[in-house]
Amino acid sequence: MSREDRGRPVLGASNIHYELGDRGGAIGCGGIGMIHQLARGSGLVAAIDRQLHLLKIHRPYQESDHVLSMAYNILAGGRTLDDLELLRNNEDYLNALGAVAIPDPTTAGDFCRRFLGADIEGLMEAINEVRVGIWKCQPAAFFERAVIDADGVLAPTRGQCKQGMDISYDGQWGYHVLVVSLANTAEPLYLVNRPGNRPSHEGAASRLDQAAALCRRAGFRQIVFRGDTDFSQTRRLDGWDQEGVCFYFGIDAMGSLVKRADGLPEAAWRTLERPKRYEVQTPPRTRPENVKEQVVVRRQFRNQRLCSELVSEFAYQPGACERPYRVVVVCKNLTVSRGQSLLFDDLRYFFYITNDWSSPAERIVWEANQRCDQENLNAQLKGGVQALRMPLDSLESNWAYMVISSLAWTLKAWTALVLPVSGRWRAAHESQKQSVLRMEFRTFLNAFMRVPCQVIRQGRRLIYRLLSWNPWQGVFFRMVDAVRVLRC
Repeated sequence: MSREDRGRPVLGASNIHYELGDRGGAIGCGGIGMIHQLARGSGLVAAIDRQLHLLKIHRPYQESDHVLSMAYNILAGGRTLDDLELLRNNEDYLNALGAVAIPDPTTAGDFCRRFLGADIEGLMEAINEVRVGIWKCQPAAFFERAVIDADGVLAPTRGQCKQGMDISYDGQWGYHVLVVSLANTAEPLYLVNRPGNRPSHEGAASRLDQAAALCRRAGFRQIVFRGDTDFSQTRRLDGWDQEGVCFYFGIDAMGSLVKRADGLPEAAWRTLERPKRYEVQTPPRTRPENVKEQVVVRRQFRNQRLCSELVSEFAYQPGACERPYRVVVVCKNLTVSRGQSLLFDDLRYFFYITNDWSSPAERIVWEANQRCDQENLNAQLKGGVQALRMPLDSLESNWAYMVISSLAWTLKAWTALVLPVSGRWRAAHESQKQSVLRMEFRTFLNAFMRVPCQVIRQGRRLIYRLLSWNPWQGVFFRMVDAVRVLRC
C-alpha cells in the first residue's frame, strides 16, 4: 500500500446501493456449525437429554434443544433472550443447524422457570460429565495439578419483583453468585445463585469438594484450592490436608496475627521480590508523565504510595484446627502524603495460610495473588457472555439461565482444548491453543463465530462455504477437523 499523501480520505466509497441477492442461503455466524459438531461429538446433546427431564411431551423440542438454542444464541452474537426471535425467523440459520424451528424467547423463559434446584444440579453434572471426556483428550502434562478457585460475584438487577433477590453489603439489590472454576482452563465448574445478602463463602466448601472429586475422576494428580480471605474455611483445613489437597487462602488480619507479625525479629523479614509480568522485547521507552499523580498533588488529595514490601512467615494453628499451618505475611510500607507534604508512614499486613511447607514464601504469595485472575473469568461471564443478567423472575430460573448461558463460554474453552498439538509446528500450535483458551469472549466471536458463510445442501452433505478471510482461519479449519472426528 502506498504511503504517499493522497489528499483525500482512505474511506472513500460513494454511490452505494443495496439490492436483494439470488436465492442462496447465507449466515453471519458461520462458526455455529463447528460448535454444533462439538456439542454432538463430545456427547453433550445426549448427556443433557439423559440428565434433564423437564418436559412431559417433546413436541417438538427435547431438553437439549432448549439448552443449546440459548447457548447458541449467545455464540451467534445475541445478548438477551429476545435475540432468539431474530434467529428463529432466519431460515438460513435454521437450515445451517438442520432445524425446522427453535424455541421463541417466551418459550425459552418458560423452560428456565421449570427448573428446580435438583434439575440445575443435574444440568451442571451433565456438562461436567462431558467436560471430563474433553479433559481426557489432553496430554499427560495437563493432569499434573488442578488449580480450583472460588469467588463470589454480585449480580445486581433493577427489577423489583424477582423472587430471592436481596440487598448486598454495598447497597445493591440483586443476587450473589458463587463461582468455582478450574484456573488451568478458566472453565466454570459450578455456579450457584444466592440472594444478594449472603456471604461470599456460604456453601463454598462443599462446592470445592465437588470440584476436587470431579478433577480426581478426570485423573489430576494434585488438587489445589485458592481463595481470598472470605474462603479460608478454617474448619475444613484439617480434612483437606488429610486428603492431600494443597490450599492457598487469604486470612483476615486478626489481632492475634498482627501481634505475631509485630513480634517477629527484624532478621525474619526480607524484601519481597515479585516476578516480572513480562519481558520487554524492544528497547525500553521513556515512561510518560503520570497525569493522575500530578492532579492528586495539585489538588491536595490524600495520596498513598507503596514504598516497599517485606515478607516473613510463622506457624499458626487456627482455633478450629487440630494442627498448625504455615502463615506467610506480607508487610506493605506505604507513605501517606497530601500535596507535597509527607504525613506519615503506614504499615499494613496481608496474611496467607497454606499447608505448603516446601515452597519459598515468595512463591506462596504469588500463588495466592494468582487467584485474582478469576476476576477476569467473572468479568467475561458478566459482561461478555451476559450470563449474570438475571432476566427472569425467580432465583431458580435465573440460576438455570446463568448455567445455560455459561455453557457458551464452556464451549469456547472446549474448542481450544480439542485443538491438536503435534508435528513440526508443535510450538506454534501450543501457542495458538493457549491464545484461544485465554481469549476474551468478544474476540472469540469475531475470530471464530462471526464468519459469514453460504449454506449449501449437496446430497447428504451440509456445506458451509466461507465468504471472508481473517487471520484465525487456519486455526478455525484445524478446529473443524478436530471436532469432526471427536468422540468422547
